Amino acid sequence: MSQETAIASFKKFQQSWIEQLQHHLNYLRSAQNHHRNSVTGDEERLREAVERVMKHFREFHRAKWATTETDVVGVMAAPWSSALERSLHWVGGWRPTTLFHLVYTESSILFESRIVDILRGFRTGDLSDLSPSQFRIKFVKGRTVSELQCETVKEENAITEELSEWQDDASELVMGTSSNPEQRIRRLAEIVHRTDDLRLRTITRVVELLSPLQQAEFLIAAAELRAGVAGWGTSHDRRRSSNV
Repeated sequence: MSQETAIASFKKFQQSWIEQLQHHLNYLRSAQNHHRNSVTGDEERLREAVERVMKHFREFHRAKWATTETDVVGVMAAPWSSALERSLHWVGGWRPTTLFHLVYTESSILFESRIVDILRGFRTGDLSDLSPSQFRIKFVKGRTVSELQCETVKEENAITEELSEWQDDASELVMGTSSNPEQRIRRLAEIVHRTDDLRLRTITRVVELLSPLQQAEFLIAAAELRAGVAGWGTSHDRRRSSNV
């Protein structure tokens, strides 16, 4: 497959993937509401809905991995994204630690909106139950959100440093003086693979730390954030094009 074909194919895949994601999220919202409104709850259905979304993320990871193998430079350019999205990219995509900021933000918003019920002793089971002190309490798997965040920051910094080193040597590629340009491009692909692995691993680990209802809250919030940025960016690109 040529590089142009690979990028065009991935762009088409992503459009379809986003549409399918919305279907999975609608099912997740339905399972979430059913769990909340049911007297006994339906945790099994909620877990199934969460797994559908996570499986969908894994499918995206595999497709991007294959495209990176064919055209890593095209993947870094991300022609399927808006200018705003590309301005926010880190090594060809979203920064993993963004997920922790999302957890903290959603927890605070839900906590404030349900403060009356919480003060009355009612437990909602969602992200509003993750108070600042709870972020420092050991979860079932022996790790806290804050600990996982620290580990992720270290990995991000290591990748940033590795990419910086690659960019320092990239002048030889531009000037055509590199003795082995294919090896340099291969190294970039390995950096992108490592970064995408971190993205998938981080969202998987965050989900594992949460209860089923909190998982649903988190995944819905993450998808809404992504859709909001994409929608805003697309609108901005259209306005910019109409003013040319």
